[in-house]
Amino acid sequence: MHPDYSLLIFDWDGTLADSIGRIVEAMHVASERSGFALCDDLAVKGIIGLGLPEAIRTLYPEIGDAELVAFRQHYADHYIALESEPSPLFDGVAESLEAFRAEGYQLAVATGKARRGLDRVLKSHGWEAYFDITRAADETASKPHPLMLEQILAHCGVDAGRALMVGDSSFDLQMARNAGMASVAVSYGAQSIEALRAFEPRLAIDHFSQLRAWLGQRAN
Repeated sequence: MHPDYSLLIFDWDGTLADSIGRIVEAMHVASERSGFALCDDLAVKGIIGLGLPEAIRTLYPEIGDAELVAFRQHYADHYIALESEPSPLFDGVAESLEAFRAEGYQLAVATGKARRGLDRVLKSHGWEAYFDITRAADETASKPHPLMLEQILAHCGVDAGRALMVGDSSFDLQMARNAGMASVAVSYGAQSIEALRAFEPRLAIDHFSQLRAWLGQRAN
């Protein structure tokens, strides 16, 4: 185990699971069905990581409360249909998480997904009890507010300085900074690595297995 860290916290979409394309498609379909002009793909990727209501309001600030409810339902209907076969994990994720557990790390998920969606994907991978704790956006404050990380730290009995947040969006890294926590940026998700470097992550990786190599190297 790395001498500085005992708790590894992961974003889900774009960090563990290759689901960004489906999120973009579902947002476009929901926009069309709700009568809103489509945003470009880059704009949609820019809000991935936020809770769904916050994401929709960021893209469409003029949306009313009733319209938001309908928009969320359109999004959920299409995304769930796409997820009839769950988004695959990125290469190296399953093996690395198993290795982290064997080495004694506590593992957690901090996601912009809703609890129902997170539970669905965890079940599809047989991971209902895999992580020490998971937090979803609809049961706490949306990223980049640090509340979900603070709740994870409290549950695990770990100080912020002993935890590492791994994510693919500025919201993940800003949340970590707000919680006084170090972060790792992944380049293969929703946002560019150039944008993520502004948050001074301890490490930037192009493949998930590089995190395992870095932690192992620092442990020696």
